[in-house]
Amino acid sequence: MMDWTDRHCRVFHRLLAPHARLYTEMVHANAVVLGDRGRLLGFDPAEHPVALQLGGSEPEVLAQATRIGVEWGYDEVNLNCGCPSDRVQAGRFGACLMREPGLVAECVAAMIEGARADGREVPVTVKCRLGVDEDHEYERFAAFVEAVAAAGCRTFVVHARNAWLQGLSPRENREVPPLRYEWAWRLKRERPDLEVLVNGGIASEPQVQEQLAHVDGVMLGRAAYHDPYLLHRLDVALYGGELAGRATLLRRLRPYVERQLASGLPLKHVVRHVLGLFHGQPGGRLFRQVLSEGAHRPGAGWELVEQALDATAGATAVA
Repeated sequence: MMDWTDRHCRVFHRLLAPHARLYTEMVHANAVVLGDRGRLLGFDPAEHPVALQLGGSEPEVLAQATRIGVEWGYDEVNLNCGCPSDRVQAGRFGACLMREPGLVAECVAAMIEGARADGREVPVTVKCRLGVDEDHEYERFAAFVEAVAAAGCRTFVVHARNAWLQGLSPRENREVPPLRYEWAWRLKRERPDLEVLVNGGIASEPQVQEQLAHVDGVMLGRAAYHDPYLLHRLDVALYGGELAGRATLLRRLRPYVERQLASGLPLKHVVRHVLGLFHGQPGGRLFRQVLSEGAHRPGAGWELVEQALDATAGATAVA
């Protein structure tokens, strides 16, 4: 979710789903250690609980980045062993690490030590695939998990597909390799002491409920981004409460938006994350059009959001 789940996206998603755990974009550990930490790590207190997702393969650097993340207040630090992009492979991190369980175990052990820097018990977790390329043996996947669990990791987020490191684009890697949820289900049966979450191809409340009959949790990525109201429906279904209307939820974002505008941030950087709020609804296209065409203009403010909401209200009335 690089370039997608930035701090503005996460604040919006927190309003929709008060009980969800939010994850940052993947950030390389070197960038955390050497880069602009305010830009890379800054987040709004409303985002808690929020996890920092790191990329990297050098135990010492990952430990340092984890320690910094804990000092910044993150509630979890997650090591990405699932991203298949070319630039990730070139840097020897992401999905290619599935082939090096010993190295991942070293990284996790170092990160766990780094997470204890200030006395907080911040969990270190791993996001992975089922394997890479022609890995079609469950035993190889289970051996990867076993090696990393032996290093102290108790939570695995399993994208239930293989990653093809050659021949498929990152987008195709999210769609072409077949889904095998049963591997994650089997892992949970065989290792009930581990927390197992499933990711990949899940885009509706019934699908989430089906997964929860077998595993401990579900991670939503692009489905939650393109149809964010799904997050709200799930939060109410799983934790109770009453559904709020889309317009009501969006207006709760106004104080945050106005603070960002006052700090000099253009409106487009926040509202790009709300374009899917009326996904599949009458007026949804008009809502996106008003925001997309106007948010980049100098001086654009909250009144543009109200115009977009008015467009949906008018379309609903006609419908």
